[in-house]
Amino acid sequence: MASYSNRGVHGQVVHHLGARIVCGGYAEGDVLDVKALGQELDVSLTVLRESLKVLAGKGLIDARQKRGTFVRPRSAWNLLDPDVIRWRAEGGESEQLMRDLAEVRAIIEPAAAHRAALRRTEADLAALDAALDRMEAAGGDWAAAAEADAAFHRALLAATGNELLDRLEQLLEPGLLERDRLVHSRPGADDPAPSHRAVRDAVHAQDAPRAQAAMVELLTKAAHDVDLVAPPAGRAERTA
Repeated sequence: MASYSNRGVHGQVVHHLGARIVCGGYAEGDVLDVKALGQELDVSLTVLRESLKVLAGKGLIDARQKRGTFVRPRSAWNLLDPDVIRWRAEGGESEQLMRDLAEVRAIIEPAAAHRAALRRTEADLAALDAALDRMEAAGGDWAAAAEADAAFHRALLAATGNELLDRLEQLLEPGLLERDRLVHSRPGADDPAPSHRAVRDAVHAQDAPRAQAAMVELLTKAAHDVDLVAPPAGRAERTA
């Protein structure tokens, strides 16, 4: 799932308005004055309308005759969209995002690792190896490490041989990239390669229980890494 935001003038408008909506600058049901927005942002109505179409595709807004363009309820937003994820993080929702992501991953990925160890093909192993090699070569380049991390988990889901599980990468990847941005962009971030190597080795060995256990360990470490960046509110209050 690619991010649209910040691609040229359209992208800048999408980012500005999308972030404003997601961060609460507009409330549910607020009607947008399209003409006034065009003047505020100093863009043509054509550019603005094209940008609004992008935001509509993300579920943030809708348009109706006689009502105009209005902000949709949060329940209608595409919370898996990479831009929406980024705007939520920028708006102070990183902790909630990471908690939700951790729960989803804990439900899905240990079982996926177990299944991958039983069903993986040589092509799957090559994809896992390539992603791990890229992760190890990334060094201090957190963006490269994040892309390699996403590629590893994408390859693991594909290795299950289950098309529906394979498609779950569309659910996990945007949040995973945001999580890696938060965790691995900080100085002194831990090397993610060893925990991923343990999963890879178990999948290679077709040891399903070990693969599942290694993934549980990986996710435990991932949760700890997030706590170092954004500790839970209760803990922060106790240690303040």
